[in-house]
Amino acid sequence: MSASEATSAPSSPAWRPGTPQAALLLTAACASVLGSLLIAPVLPQLKRAFAATPGIDTLAPMAMTLPALGIAVLGPVVGWITDRFGRTRLLFGAMLAYGLIGTAPLWLDSLTLILVSRTLLGVVEAAVVTVALTLLGDYFSGSRRDRYMSWHSVVTSIAAVGILAVGGGLGSSGWRTPFWVYAGALPLLAAMMVLLREPQFDRAAAGLGVRQVSPLPWRALAPLLTLTVVGAVCVFFVLQVQLSFVLDDLGVGSAGIGASAAIANAGVVAGSLSFMRWARHGAGRLLVAAFLIGPAGLVLISEGHDWTAVTAGAFVAGVGCGLMLPSLLIGTTSRLSFDRRGRGTAAWTSAFYLGQFLSPIAVGALGAAGGSLPDTIRYCALGGLLAGGAAVLLLRRHPLIVSAHDEPRHADGVGPAEPASHG
Repeated sequence: MSASEATSAPSSPAWRPGTPQAALLLTAACASVLGSLLIAPVLPQLKRAFAATPGIDTLAPMAMTLPALGIAVLGPVVGWITDRFGRTRLLFGAMLAYGLIGTAPLWLDSLTLILVSRTLLGVVEAAVVTVALTLLGDYFSGSRRDRYMSWHSVVTSIAAVGILAVGGGLGSSGWRTPFWVYAGALPLLAAMMVLLREPQFDRAAAGLGVRQVSPLPWRALAPLLTLTVVGAVCVFFVLQVQLSFVLDDLGVGSAGIGASAAIANAGVVAGSLSFMRWARHGAGRLLVAAFLIGPAGLVLISEGHDWTAVTAGAFVAGVGCGLMLPSLLIGTTSRLSFDRRGRGTAAWTSAFYLGQFLSPIAVGALGAAGGSLPDTIRYCALGGLLAGGAAVLLLRRHPLIVSAHDEPRHADGVGPAEPASHG
């Protein structure tokens, strides 16, 4: 791969991506959170509405988890399309499909068709999230790119709290009502068509033919992707999914569970903001710290005997998760040149959402082996600590680098003059 990564604005040379474009892309990247959490408060209503359906106890929760499975499985395909055929057209088409498919359960009377629509929604979410994060990498460089990538976990954590509140509020009017929120993709699409431009890649300068893409640097990416799966399975989604069950076993009501979940997500925000503040002084250390602090918080949760103790542990675990996500995302994207960025970003997204799908299965398997929920959480914490040890070894061979300053840019203002490629 050549060391040059030439990009140019598709129209006026005076066009510059800035805060409006970043805000739009960060909002779009929340699509996966919307898909997973919006209907969580109405799952009991959905279950009652289709109570006569065989296997309803298993099928109803799948309405929440299937979009994540769609992202995990088809994310790599989306990444390949993004690198080979371009960014914005795929994003525009995916946003239109997101609005249409997301609202489909408003009119569907079959649980099977609803689950099919939720699976298709995951496919569309894979495209939206992958292209949004890829364009963040295309439009910005250096410390500015790293800052916006860090904001991704901040924005999605804040969005998670808001989405749960919106889903619960709208759910008071019936289980179908929250699905109207997906129609918000249409005005967002209109804004994208006005504000976003397709970055162009000089394939000849990079030694590539038309539609040709260079291979991914799997040797550099595989350890980070593995850490992403392990971190998601053993830490992040143990916190997000199992916290409510721990509190329920302690006799805490729904209001207390909601407050604890909000505080846990506040911890994620605090961790992400800390990463933004301290990463330039040692991003690798922050990644190792994430795999120490997150599991420590899980241990505190497992040892807690009342709401206060468990919630304190949830906040600590959230801080670890907030350090973990931007460390792994930036560590991955920093190793990608322009024509690899779509596939590499999709690989990270797939790894993370594969962890979301696998985490409840892993916890269930450990529980079935005879352990209580607190014991299972401690086992997961141990897995996270082992991942932290692996991170130490990884960083000796492939240091985690973030930029202390913005990289030189082409005159068109789109993309860095040199790629941050470690292949």
